[in-house]
This record gives sequence, structure tokens and C-alpha cells, in this order.
Amino acid sequence: MKLKLDENLPATLATRLRALGFDADTVLDEGLGGRSDGDVWAAAQTAGRFLVTQDLDFSDARVFAPGTHHGILLARVPDDEQWRVADHVVAWFSDEEAKSWSGCLVVASPRKVRVLRPQT
Repeated sequence: MKLKLDENLPATLATRLRALGFDADTVLDEGLGGRSDGDVWAAAQTAGRFLVTQDLDFSDARVFAPGTHHGILLARVPDDEQWRVADHVVAWFSDEEAKSWSGCLVVASPRKVRVLRPQT
């Protein structure tokens, strides 16, 4: 699975996800730091990448309906656990089920992972 990490995640996370076998790049690698959500979204979709972000602007399932994109993981980590956000993302993608998330809207927190799949 090809992943694009938003700038609100640690850049070192890409290396950790690559070690798990994912093709991961970052918004910063592409010079998209500080660009609009629309630019980040367009770059992810053009490259066929699953977007990993903490940006709530990507949380609306009506706008980002499962099956209409390459996938989104919205990481919902409390402020007092932000220092562990990379650990949480690695744990979520270490789960075998993550390989089935293409085209899904995934909302993940330290206690729960909710996967909205395309309707069949």
C-alpha cells in the first residue's frame, strides 16, 4: 500500500512504515508543507496514495465517501499522547487488517479503530 503522511505527523514515521513494507512518503518530502488541504489531497490522489493525517478537515464521510478515493486514516490521538502518535500509527498499520483499508475512511484512536468501507 502506498501512503502519504501529512505534515502534522512526525517525518520519522515514514521510515518506520517503510520497515513494515509500506511505500510511505511525506507531504514535506514533496515540498507541500504549508499548502492547502486541497493541494495535499490532490497530490495524494494523483499518486494513488492512502492519506494518513490528523487533520479533521478529512473526517467528513459525505465529502470523502469510502470508495471514491485511495483511502484516509484520520489519527485521533489525545493531546497528552501526541508524543506517541507515531507509535499508534505504526501499531494500526502493523495489524493485518490494515492491508484491507484501501479506499476506506479509517478513524483510529488509541482505544478503537473504525473502518468505513465502500458500499457494495
